[in-house]
Amino acid sequence: MEDRKFEIEIGHRKLIIEIGDLVEQAAGAVFARYDDTMVLATVTVSDTPSEEVDFFPLTVDYEERFYAAGKIRGPRYIKRETRPSDEAICNARLIDRALRPLFPEDFNFPVQVIVTVLSWDGKHDPDVLGLLAASTALLISKIPWNGPVGALRIGKLNGKFLINPNYEEREAGNLDLVISAIEKNGELLINMLEGGFNEVAEENIVEAFNFAKEELKKLINFQKEIQKKAGRPKMEIKPLTLDKEIERELREIFEKKIEALIYQTEKNEKKDKIKELREEITNFLKEKGIEDQILAAKFLKKELKRVLHENIIQKEKRPDGRKLDQMREISCRVGVLPRTHGSALFVRGQTKSLSILTLGAPGDVQLLEGMEIVGKKRFMHHYNFPPYSTGEVRPIKGPGRREIGHGVLVERALLPIIPSFEEFPYTIRIVSEILSSNGSTSMASCCSSSLALMDAGVPIKAPVAGIALGLMMNENGNYKVLTDIQGPEDQNGDMDFKIAGTKKGITAIQMDVKIPGINEKILKECLERGKKARMEILQIMEKVIKEPRKELSPFAPRILTIQINPEKIREVIGPGGKTINEIIGECGVSIDIEENGKIFVTAEKEEAAKKAISWIKNLTREVKAGEVFQGKVKRTYNFGILIEILPGQDGLLHISQLKGLKGQKLDQIFKIGDILPVKVVAIDKQGRISLGLASPLKQLVRRKY
Repeated sequence: MEDRKFEIEIGHRKLIIEIGDLVEQAAGAVFARYDDTMVLATVTVSDTPSEEVDFFPLTVDYEERFYAAGKIRGPRYIKRETRPSDEAICNARLIDRALRPLFPEDFNFPVQVIVTVLSWDGKHDPDVLGLLAASTALLISKIPWNGPVGALRIGKLNGKFLINPNYEEREAGNLDLVISAIEKNGELLINMLEGGFNEVAEENIVEAFNFAKEELKKLINFQKEIQKKAGRPKMEIKPLTLDKEIERELREIFEKKIEALIYQTEKNEKKDKIKELREEITNFLKEKGIEDQILAAKFLKKELKRVLHENIIQKEKRPDGRKLDQMREISCRVGVLPRTHGSALFVRGQTKSLSILTLGAPGDVQLLEGMEIVGKKRFMHHYNFPPYSTGEVRPIKGPGRREIGHGVLVERALLPIIPSFEEFPYTIRIVSEILSSNGSTSMASCCSSSLALMDAGVPIKAPVAGIALGLMMNENGNYKVLTDIQGPEDQNGDMDFKIAGTKKGITAIQMDVKIPGINEKILKECLERGKKARMEILQIMEKVIKEPRKELSPFAPRILTIQINPEKIREVIGPGGKTINEIIGECGVSIDIEENGKIFVTAEKEEAAKKAISWIKNLTREVKAGEVFQGKVKRTYNFGILIEILPGQDGLLHISQLKGLKGQKLDQIFKIGDILPVKVVAIDKQGRISLGLASPLKQLVRRKY
């Protein structure tokens, strides 16, 4: 196939899609460019179908390359890219959430999407470009897929919305939102949202979508034109279905059992009953001459979804009997663990999150080195999802994509309320341990982490709470929005919409769907429901702890600061680090020095920090003419005596100041370590200090004669 190039203007910049035969063995491949940021998206499909029923076998990988930014990786012994960064994993998840719901239900061949960043201009994030490229690659491939999706990043700066803002505009603005949408029957439907905000009102999200509509439609039509000119015939889908008469018999026999299963509240018992019911259905099919466990599992999954949808849409009957806008019972505690710097437990039904906060020195920051980022990170949230939280037995390994994604989502939600380094110079790390899971553990982690921050005495701007909303929609477009979804409503529902924020506004959202998408009406209803629930949760949290504690935990380190003349930094460090290491060893502290001369001393005990600060003050004190010191003799010469007047600061007592001793050997009169009262006579331009005696010479040397 010859190279083909397609162009369109989006956000006052050119988007270029190129299709050729360089990646000829993939099912589809696209080079996409936006300014000087460029990605390659490839899609491949397996020759054999998967036996997986509960989860479509789609793998999305987002590959960062240091060469794209003109960098060579920093560590001395490892120069090639290794495991993906947290940012790359989150970008892969973002792309996955937009693509996954658009694969046909009966298509079960494993599919892999790989987005590789080839060039990065330092201005535009490749993530949205990667999603557009992946959408186009799937569209022109032989893989059945109900796209395309249009995707944009929307920012807001000085009250104005921006299309695909650059990094500086995103940093300066108060809204950073990625929207993915499809067009169905002439209507634009949102199928993925992800964003971080500086406490914005709900209407900003709706306004951002309306602002993006025309550009999203342009992107969708642009890809359809590419498909017409470069698309390949799609694979034929062979539906794996039961005979209608057998399916009718199954429903008659098992419908009541399936409904009872949905309303089984004990989670572990429910797992056993699902297994039993699947075996019963399998045995029934065997009697009919159909030996296929996949068909049995597929039928059960389909019926669980159908019955749940009907009961909620027609009867508003949820699995645990709650009203549509009712949350599960909530309770929380702070100060749960005895020696940590801050801890809190948040319980919402069977979902239980324990968050533990640790305060560290400024030097405990995480050093970042990625394709897009080089810097330091002083606030971290890590999320753990151990097997016991779901009653499972599985090996404990490093954090998976889900754990990393949830950790970053909570981190994004909390970041706007974290005090600045100038206000609170600590490094902050929160770990959320999921003790029990039954839906919306990430939003529970938002709440427990917010409580832990206040328990630790971190002066946050306001507490943050989070809630997950769900959706049940039938083929006729009738729907119900659910507040605080749990396991079955998430697994068999049509949407997972997570919203976190303060009383003032939203700080983070993340939405994915299992249907093609949601319209503006549903979006508004979800945002209103989310706000109502968030306010209720914040009221409950306030009853436990209303504001950050006034004092830090006695087990937390203490940080004292001192500002010195930047030219004096070398005095604190000393030759080869000798001086600073002496202070650290003697006082039992850690010391961080900034280029502007600000020094942070961190210690377990405040007295140790004060001792180190006093030492540094003496080292860096700027001596003035006329000051008197009790100096210590460090060395004698035939022309005078070198005297230490402050730690690290010496002056010369010239022999001309020692009238009556001319011609005598000074080392016979003055010994190293002797204390002499001296006065600063002068300081020259090079900072050299000239000393004189502060007491008559005879009084000082009388004992020597």
